Amino acid sequence: MSGSQCCSNPPTLNPRSGVGHVEELAGFMTYVTGSFDSKLAVLLVSDVFGYEAPNLRKLADKVAAAGFYVVAPDFLYGDPYVPKRSGRPLGVWLRDHGVDKGLEDAKLVINALKSKGVAAIGAAGFCWGAKVVVGLAKDALIQAAVMLHPTFVTVDDVKSVKVPIAILGAEIDQRSPPELVKQFDKILSAKPEVDSFVKIFPKCAHGWTVRYNVDDAAAVSRADEAHQNMLEWFTKYVRALPRTLQHASCL
Repeated sequence: MSGSQCCSNPPTLNPRSGVGHVEELAGFMTYVTGSFDSKLAVLLVSDVFGYEAPNLRKLADKVAAAGFYVVAPDFLYGDPYVPKRSGRPLGVWLRDHGVDKGLEDAKLVINALKSKGVAAIGAAGFCWGAKVVVGLAKDALIQAAVMLHPTFVTVDDVKSVKVPIAILGAEIDQRSPPELVKQFDKILSAKPEVDSFVKIFPKCAHGWTVRYNVDDAAAVSRADEAHQNMLEWFTKYVRALPRTLQHASCL
């Protein structure tokens, strides 16, 4: 994941941001927001800047306000990428934070949520986190997946997806260029058993959904559009779980 786009517009991390709180879940410090009573959860898997990014937490709060229990775990173990840290470029940092480990960690969180009685789970991944989420979708461990400006995701990954998936890409993206996103769309269109939604956002660059400038009205609007698409997907495939099954999970 080398390249300037993956490190552009780094957030100023703030452990106190958001209206939720931090608690331990499956052994991970986790930002939690929303009501557990809904029994419908959404897992957010961050990019390389981690779970203390204010825009990520703001998005978690937005999803929670729509009726979901939202968790954003620290799969980076308190070690988010710091672009200005001398002697540790992104390639070196990634050796300590492989996406395979991220997937195994996400499985622990999914199992913990299910053990607590959660009836349905959606997962969204941003950049680095998208590769984690596509792994969950390949193993059908969730009810729905959303990938936003994904990194590392391959054609073979998409061929193996088993749950409804939305892919939100950017017109200006070196990591997942429009040509690759269109390939994903073609593959998914040939899989009628898996519903999909693929969209390329014009004038947007890699990372636009969580690393936008809050003082730039146009950037905020473009991010909000993607957030709404994500929320609509989870409403369709996570909230739509039959209420009889939601009730059964509480018994």
